[in-house]
Amino acid sequence: MFKGSLVALATPMTASGEIDEDAFARFVDWQIREGTKGLVPCGTTGESPTLSHDEHKRVVELAIEVSAGRVPVIAGAGSNSTAEAIDFARHAKSAGADATLVVTPYYNKPTQEGLYLHYMAIADAVDIPMFIYNIPPRSVVDMSVATMARLAKHPNIIGVKDATASLTRPQHTTAACGHDFIQLSGEDHTALPFLAAGGHGCISVTANVAPRLCSQMHAAWQAGHMHEAMALQARLLALHDAMFAETSPGPVKYATATMGFGTEHCRLPLAPIGEDTRERLRAAMAEAGLHH
Repeated sequence: MFKGSLVALATPMTASGEIDEDAFARFVDWQIREGTKGLVPCGTTGESPTLSHDEHKRVVELAIEVSAGRVPVIAGAGSNSTAEAIDFARHAKSAGADATLVVTPYYNKPTQEGLYLHYMAIADAVDIPMFIYNIPPRSVVDMSVATMARLAKHPNIIGVKDATASLTRPQHTTAACGHDFIQLSGEDHTALPFLAAGGHGCISVTANVAPRLCSQMHAAWQAGHMHEAMALQARLLALHDAMFAETSPGPVKYATATMGFGTEHCRLPLAPIGEDTRERLRAAMAEAGLHH
């Protein structure tokens, strides 16, 4: 159910910074029609740190509503407060999400035991499949493979979004957690080698802009068409680079705005992207053959 190209959805906003529900609904529908295999609202790319709790829950509900069962929805439900994460997970379950994505607690810097207790508390409190989101560059903590193996024994903890960009990690995770533990890359540049190292798919930032190409790359890999997959990934390289030329989702929001999905507004403390980044994005989109 959870494989191939999934999208870390951006949250389209108006010029004044309100959530643009119409643009978001159109965006979700377009993603599905372009071949995206799963939706991940309210992750980092969705600006979860600056959405109010009510907004966060509304965005999750909209994604589920518009998807209408066509593809699975993995609701962002993380927080550096365990009680808040449980609240978000309860909401995701009641709204009809297929799974949750729970980030390692940022800022608090929990120990491995703290991470274990955090995830166990959520998994025990809410009966919904959960993905651990391990992203050391943003959260400062890195969940060890040993801790993940302990957590993988819980029936509700079914996989990981791995944004470590380490290509030895998925092999060690498979060895420790088993082949059924679902490994989704959280890093576009290494998405293809991640699959070769035992991964099942990617929760992609670039898929916000190039959903069809990202989906085709995964389909080619699954069909055993290695050279085609490599060619598609090469075609996406400049776009992957441009997406992270400044802090994400700044570049993503600019790109989706040019495609008619809301404005380029990101909430502070994210600044508007620079003119050189805009030029780079336009060039990368053209290079990938994206015409709008």
